[in-house]
Amino acid sequence: MNPKIRTEAVDHLFEAILTLKDKDECYNFFEDLCTVNELLSLSQRYEVASMLKEKKTYLEIAEKTGASTATISRVNRSLNYGCDGYELVFSRLDK
Repeated sequence: MNPKIRTEAVDHLFEAILTLKDKDECYNFFEDLCTVNELLSLSQRYEVASMLKEKKTYLEIAEKTGASTATISRVNRSLNYGCDGYELVFSRLDK
């Protein structure tokens, strides 16, 4: 885990997120918290990660998601050398 992001403020944010009970609550909270572009960027990265796990090519991913090759590469680096956060979620969702 990156110690630079482990702050009291980030802890408070994650505690707030963990109180959400369903998708509608998530929509309401994240719509208040994020701009539309921020939320779309987060969802795009998650979609990229999912497609990389399915062994899709960068070209296929870029065409489907609109993500740049730089974004795809960053997500790929997180999948290969990150904290396994994506893998944890994928395993719980049976992806």
